[in-house]
Amino acid sequence: MNLAAHEILETQEALRTKAAEIEEHGLFANQCNDQRLKAILTKHQQQMATAYQQGINLMQGKGAQLTHTAPHFSQNTDPNAHHQVTMSAPMANSQSLSDQTIATLALNTHKSGAVMGMQWANECVDPQLRMYHVNGANLCQEMAYEIWSWMNQNGYYQHLASHQRKRHK
Repeated sequence: MNLAAHEILETQEALRTKAAEIEEHGLFANQCNDQRLKAILTKHQQQMATAYQQGINLMQGKGAQLTHTAPHFSQNTDPNAHHQVTMSAPMANSQSLSDQTIATLALNTHKSGAVMGMQWANECVDPQLRMYHVNGANLCQEMAYEIWSWMNQNGYYQHLASHQRKRHK
């Protein structure tokens, strides 16, 4: 089966997006202070890298000519390189991000990825490409939940039920 032009273009967009998000998560992991959040971000980065490579392999296996540059995996392991910043309000000229900001950005990245993955899947006729995008969307929603859980446990994102319990006390 020949791939439609929009399938190729949208899958290339998905791959460019994954590459950018891999680098983004590396930056986030290097800036965060919480070791559990760092481990989550690093795990997500590795999962996205695997999905990225699967997409490259899938497209090349279908004869698509891709020009791509693999994302950089800069792992700064120097513990002194992290700067702790407590932000009670947004800081327009900040040199680093708080763990809450990092988690919020990562959560929004994953939520958007879940939506876009399904949108890309809906545009694909090729069953393998459709499944690739569906799997990507599912991975994103799982990663979003993991970030949300960390945020909830750290008091950054309350579940509605816990908020309602506090109101009724």
